[in-house]
Amino acid sequence: MGGANHTEASLIRSRNLLIGLLFFGTIINYVDRQVLSLLKPSIEAEYGWGDAEFAHFASMSQLAAASALIFVGYLLDRFGVRRAYGTAVGLWSLAGIAHAFAATVTQFVSARVALVAAEAINTPAAVKAAAVFLPLKQRSMAMGIVNSAPNLGNIIAPLTVIPFAAMFGWHAAFIVTGLIGFVWLAFWIGGTRRLQPVADTLVEAAKPSFGEALKDKVTWAIAGAKALTDMFWWFFTFWLPDLFVKVFGLSQQELIGPTALAFTLAAVGALSAGVVFPRLLARGMSVNRSRKTALLMYALIIVPIPLALTANSPWTAAAIIGMALFAHQGFSTNIFGFAADAVPTSRVGTVMAIGAIAGNLAGFGIQEATGWLLTNGHGYTPLFYGAAVSYLLALGVIHFLVPRIVAHDEG
Repeated sequence: MGGANHTEASLIRSRNLLIGLLFFGTIINYVDRQVLSLLKPSIEAEYGWGDAEFAHFASMSQLAAASALIFVGYLLDRFGVRRAYGTAVGLWSLAGIAHAFAATVTQFVSARVALVAAEAINTPAAVKAAAVFLPLKQRSMAMGIVNSAPNLGNIIAPLTVIPFAAMFGWHAAFIVTGLIGFVWLAFWIGGTRRLQPVADTLVEAAKPSFGEALKDKVTWAIAGAKALTDMFWWFFTFWLPDLFVKVFGLSQQELIGPTALAFTLAAVGALSAGVVFPRLLARGMSVNRSRKTALLMYALIIVPIPLALTANSPWTAAAIIGMALFAHQGFSTNIFGFAADAVPTSRVGTVMAIGAIAGNLAGFGIQEATGWLLTNGHGYTPLFYGAAVSYLLALGVIHFLVPRIVAHDEG
């Protein structure tokens, strides 16, 4: 009896440690992403970029991520999340450091493309890890915790990167954030050795089938929903600091508070999704009804977001945008849960990679569109109205393609 209790306690600790490592890995991922947009004025001054060039640069980064994701699903499903994710973190940390030593614009862009390509594994890896190593009832909470990490990364970044760069220069910011990734990697290598799959100890070695994934309507539901919603996440992640500068006239230092507020609310949204779905299940709802009810709730919260552009202060605008980001993260977490529940574990990485490709290609389009709108004097208004309706459309796509969500281990 004592041995069984010890084994169970060890298993719980291993699973909690996995969630913690995914959480901190995702924070690092998003801090690295935010360094560029937060230091946009300094980098633009050094390289002579304007809005159109910056938007094109951002869209090329999205295209690099989409291209990398073609291989991410296969690598995760073929070699396992432990090896694939750990290797990717090492590569993106090296690429982050390389930004500081770029002597030309071409070298800087090359370093950025390498970083973004390696970072593309993060979300598929987190969903894959949850599907393989965590039971159904723990997945939503785990994904809620992990999905709060991007927002914490986006909060931590302005609070630390801008003051640090002011003291030591923007080059040093890239070096320090890159080194943090290697510290995390040491914990990942040591902390995931004893993990065992929930159901099948051979599941990580199963050969994924890209063709089977493309034949499954669940794959297309996830891809469609990710395309319609991720493009606005990428828009806000990349352009929110610039929006506060252009619309409200804030300086680089003054935008720290409103940006942090918006992403704080987003973090709460991700955590809320980890609570809402289990509670709906506990009330006797099916997986299908629980998921879609939660998705509808979050989609409706986003509808008022155009009001942010008429707000009388940047703090009010940050609160409105923050509630939309709250809802985006709740919606997104439920998509991840949908995938972990309804997709066979042997191809979860492949399906999530396909969804992420769709999201990044849509992100490519939104970045180019943003550059064109700003350059031609149209401002941010069309983007905000698009965000208001896009999540309801995404839910419609999911319901049309998958009228009834059935979890593989439901019941």
